[in-house]
Amino acid sequence: MTGSNRHVVVAAADEIPPGGRKIVHIDGRSVGVFNLGDRYVALRNTCPHEGAPLCEGALSGALTSPRPGEYHYERRGEILRCPWHQWEFDLRTGRSWVDPERLRVRSYSVTCENDHVVLHL
Repeated sequence: MTGSNRHVVVAAADEIPPGGRKIVHIDGRSVGVFNLGDRYVALRNTCPHEGAPLCEGALSGALTSPRPGEYHYERRGEILRCPWHQWEFDLRTGRSWVDPERLRVRSYSVTCENDHVVLHL
């Protein structure tokens, strides 16, 4: 297939465990594929800040506070932190955690078909 209709098998479904990732190289692009437990997601492995290998960064969650003195740790494993300058991105959307309306990294659709993880380019 060509263009935006290209589908590439990137892993066996059990190759990327929940909370895990795999970085693949396709047509000169480096893409990180992540298993969030309930679905697979994929992001371009390039931080928009200075080009760092974003998908090699640490995974964390989000700390929220509805009022002073009360804290909740949510979305465990869904926030990706750039290994160079610690910029954070939402794995589900590719949007920056700090400025989601203006800054994002390219995300790709991923499906699981016949026990294979398929990246849609």
